[in-house]
Amino acid sequence: MAVVELMIEHSRASLPAEACGLIAADERGRVTAAYCLRNVDASAVSYTVDPAEHFESLRHAESRGWHLAGVFHSHPSGPPVPSPADVAGALEPEWVYLIVGLGGEEASVRGFRIIGGRVTEVPMVVVEDA
Repeated sequence: MAVVELMIEHSRASLPAEACGLIAADERGRVTAAYCLRNVDASAVSYTVDPAEHFESLRHAESRGWHLAGVFHSHPSGPPVPSPADVAGALEPEWVYLIVGLGGEEASVRGFRIIGGRVTEVPMVVVEDA
């Protein structure tokens, strides 16, 4: 299953709470995996990645020569744009922050860099493996 589809499926399965997880990338920066993790907040308006699952994701990624490149979470009834809480909680300047918006007729995913409170959208290109 494609990474984007996996994130959307996890987001729908987590309703009514926000879903969350981590993404891994290879040395060229291509996203290689999405780790669908437990939201320990179990909240529709916030998320915290389970620390033990975070560590296991890191170990899995590194065992394959990948690195953790970002985090994803969902907005169960809203658009895929960072909320003030998302911006305040963005502590990894090298990471991409992906948001799955479930508030429209179709789910959508957008990516952002958040550095020092400044939000910049990053273009996403979905490619299928040959």
